Amino acid sequence: MRKFLTGLILIPLGVLFIVFAFANRHLVTVTFDPFDASDSLAGVTLPLFILIIAVAIVGVVAGSVATWFRQRRWRQVAHQYEADAREARVELADLRARWESRDTPRLPLSDLTRRAG
Repeated sequence: MRKFLTGLILIPLGVLFIVFAFANRHLVTVTFDPFDASDSLAGVTLPLFILIIAVAIVGVVAGSVATWFRQRRWRQVAHQYEADAREARVELADLRARWESRDTPRLPLSDLTRRAG
């Protein structure tokens, strides 16, 4: 089922990328020199679809990095809770070990019910 859904999403997306690339394959020049746009050292000429896809990829990466930094506080809280849980498990194991190794004789269950009632 998962492969079917992956194919259902990826095949149309791939077709969309191919159609987009075919329709926008003309060359554009991107320059970083605001004073001399004809300077070939500060610019690059490439197909439009590569430029648009590269900008989209940079946007996705920038958004992912920003999200990762915003979640820093929650990751720290999760690490603290994991440390607390680890410490509680160790303490519980220690208490169980001390309970199991105590020397006092245990009362049978029938004595406990008789005392309670």
